[in-house]
Amino acid sequence: MRAGCAVLLLLPLLPLPLPGLSGALRAHNEDLTTGETCKAGFSEEDYTALISPNILQGEKLLKVKFSSCLGTRGTQYETSSLDFKVGADGTVFAARELRIPSEQVAFTVTARDRQTAEQWDAVVRLLVAQTWSSHSGHKKGKNRDVALDPSQPPRDILLPWPQHQSSGGLRRQKRDWVIPPINVPENSRGPFPQQLVRIRSDKDNDIPIRYSITGVGADQPPMEVFSIDSMSGRMYVTRPMDREERASYHLRAHAVDMNGNKVENPIDLYIYVIDMNDNRPEFINQVYNGSVDEGSKPGTYVMTVTANDADDVTTANGMVRYRILTQTPQSPSQNMFTINSETGDIVTVAAGLDREKVQQYTVIIQATDMEGNLNYGLSNTATAIITVTDVNDNPPEFTTSTFAGEVPENRVETVVANLTVMDRDQPHSPNWNAVYRIISGDPSGHFSVRTDPVTNEGMVTVVKAVDYELNRAFMLTVMVSNQAPLASGIQMSFQSTAGVTISVTDINEAPYFPSNHKLVRLEEGVPAGTALTTFSAVDPDRFMQQAVRYSKLSDPANWLHINATNGQITTAAVLDRESLYTRSNVYEATFLAADNGIPPASGTGTLQIYLIDINDNAPELLPKEAQICEKPGLNAINITAADADMDPNIGPYVFELPFVPASVRKNWTITRLNGDYAQLSLRILYLEAGVYDVPIIVTDSGNPPLSNASIIKVKVCPCDENGDCSAVGAVAAAGLGTGAIVAILICIVILLTMVLLFVAWMKRREKERHTKQLLIDPEDDVRDNILKYDEEGGGEEDQDYDLSQLQQPEAMEHVLSKAPGVRRVDERPVGAEPQYPVRPVVPHPGDIGDFINEGLRAADNDPTAPPYDSLLVFDYEGSGSTAGSVSSLNSTSSGDQDYDYLNDWGPRFKKLADMYGGGEED
Repeated sequence: MRAGCAVLLLLPLLPLPLPGLSGALRAHNEDLTTGETCKAGFSEEDYTALISPNILQGEKLLKVKFSSCLGTRGTQYETSSLDFKVGADGTVFAARELRIPSEQVAFTVTARDRQTAEQWDAVVRLLVAQTWSSHSGHKKGKNRDVALDPSQPPRDILLPWPQHQSSGGLRRQKRDWVIPPINVPENSRGPFPQQLVRIRSDKDNDIPIRYSITGVGADQPPMEVFSIDSMSGRMYVTRPMDREERASYHLRAHAVDMNGNKVENPIDLYIYVIDMNDNRPEFINQVYNGSVDEGSKPGTYVMTVTANDADDVTTANGMVRYRILTQTPQSPSQNMFTINSETGDIVTVAAGLDREKVQQYTVIIQATDMEGNLNYGLSNTATAIITVTDVNDNPPEFTTSTFAGEVPENRVETVVANLTVMDRDQPHSPNWNAVYRIISGDPSGHFSVRTDPVTNEGMVTVVKAVDYELNRAFMLTVMVSNQAPLASGIQMSFQSTAGVTISVTDINEAPYFPSNHKLVRLEEGVPAGTALTTFSAVDPDRFMQQAVRYSKLSDPANWLHINATNGQITTAAVLDRESLYTRSNVYEATFLAADNGIPPASGTGTLQIYLIDINDNAPELLPKEAQICEKPGLNAINITAADADMDPNIGPYVFELPFVPASVRKNWTITRLNGDYAQLSLRILYLEAGVYDVPIIVTDSGNPPLSNASIIKVKVCPCDENGDCSAVGAVAAAGLGTGAIVAILICIVILLTMVLLFVAWMKRREKERHTKQLLIDPEDDVRDNILKYDEEGGGEEDQDYDLSQLQQPEAMEHVLSKAPGVRRVDERPVGAEPQYPVRPVVPHPGDIGDFINEGLRAADNDPTAPPYDSLLVFDYEGSGSTAGSVSSLNSTSSGDQDYDYLNDWGPRFKKLADMYGGGEED
């Protein structure tokens, strides 16, 4: 492997007592005599490294140490050689693949502070491995310089140790040996373990030394990547390396004697994994989507594709280059696009992109590492889908130059014509959406053209009613355009305008009143039959011969009459301004005018009659009732008048007392206050308490004036010191004496007594009702009653009974046919019959008990059995008689049967208990 040619070397050891080589590689210089720290500059003025004649691009050679006291963030490195560069961490590497023909290469490394622009220089010398080895050999002597073990190919490194202090004190040398990094190629096939270097100390000539290494990859995870022979100092790598997993390792080598005592200070070893081209470029996306406007010029940016390579990007292994493999479709050219090989930018390279022809291109992009070398590089592909976006490069065009439509007059919001257009741009986009505009033929704005959002058609719509009598046809010129402006250089087509002919059809229009809400002024009170005005309507259908007829639609007071032929309006009654049908002196009526067209049409008109007031209402005295003290001077009554007329037929009013009867003027007097008010007061010193009707004549100021004699009821009563009527006085004034008051009280007592008597009678009747058993009529109550049906007569055989019903009760159709709800309470319910026991034809007295028990059990389980006594049919009682008597049974044949238990069965079986249980006693 070529990386094995990289050499680890040591430079001459400092003659100062430093703690091993690690002290010489510090980031700052430390003056041991003065104690100064953090002095900016390189750790050494001259660095030397051993290299192989053949160097790969990006191969790390050595590392320089520089301290600016502020860290490395503001430090910038430069070299005087174009073949070598310095990384930000101070690592010197090859800028390209080199072959060193000479024995050594020297150049200057400059560190510059970006803030202060101050710079420092150091010299780097690179010695070719075989040349240096043959010239230097293995230096020995009391200087203890490091040396390379001449046994190659393994490369040996002599581990340095500190110099002893001389009598002259400490001295600093200008040069020091630097351990170059160890370069190990990744993916090595072995065999493993594979030797890397050999570490030796020149003290191993005197005492046995044991070597060891520590750090990540040795005694820290990942463990045992590197190992060392403790006796020989040979260091090995134990398995293949992967730079993408870990790019470098930092180990420390240790030398101790057999007792574990440190012989040398630890030395730092840097191991770098050399990158191999083992990773293909990987696109971030497998499919990229981009777009470009149609008609774009060559060089228009489309999109960028990006592929990443996990290999070292500072070497050719990680340098990716792009190229286009295929383009589909290859129209209008097979090379419509190109790609920047380094950045991955795709741009147009040819003209002719037209969305209407090709809407999408599929481009296969290849990314290759090794700077695009197809022979050595690894490749990968991705797909770029390029959509050609639409621009408005196609103006809309009408499908025909003329359109026609028809509209009835007086119609609005009606579509009269559909205008169709064609646009090759992308549908339902601003480049396709049509906008219509009427440019001539409609000065009054009767029409507008709206766009159908689905079909893009233009809908000519009536927005203002047209009149056949004024315009029988319209000739419109319509222009169509798009929502988006046309692309640069595109002109409107002559087919973007069209003519639209619209015919107007005549319809029967309703007559109308030219002066609707016509106002007429008229004095109220005119006699019936007075002609008011002619309220005529006009038929707008001038080209139709039609007659108009008039009628009333609304006449609340029925005061008017209209002539059906000419519309003349006359009064049918006397008009009264003070009527409830007038509002603000105006009476309003509505009339209808109808023609005889097909279909007939009608219109309405409103006539307003302003009624002028005349003095036709006499004034009314207010108030109608009042009270006054029986002695004058304490108070008076303010009176006024109300008149339904309006000024000047109202006040000022004249109030006066009539001359007849004479007692009015004798007892009362009126004093005028102003034009509308006067005061009524007593003329005499005392007037007996009571209610008096005082007539007063009120006259208005109309022409001629009207008078009215009104009566005011005045209550004269005794008053207290404040001039208010007292309670006794109010009663007395009402005309009730002591006798009347006593009579009223007696009536109230009598009324209360009657109410109390009535309540007591009602309670007693309620109590009697609760004591009586009136829940059911005794004749209908069959529960626990002795029912007497009839006398049986002389015997059963002489009675004409149909006893077959007793044998087969289910055949009683007349009972079963009864409607629900009309049956008696003691009748057997209609329904499924339970299975009762069958009595033997020839009964045996011993079987009666069992038979009765079974029958009782069946009756108890019968859901249709009534809750009280009913007829239970058991069976045919025997032969010899159609209905044998119970007495015909031979009681003596009962044997020793004990029927006393029948007494325990209740009153229903009492008869049987008496017959059978007490037989022996009888």
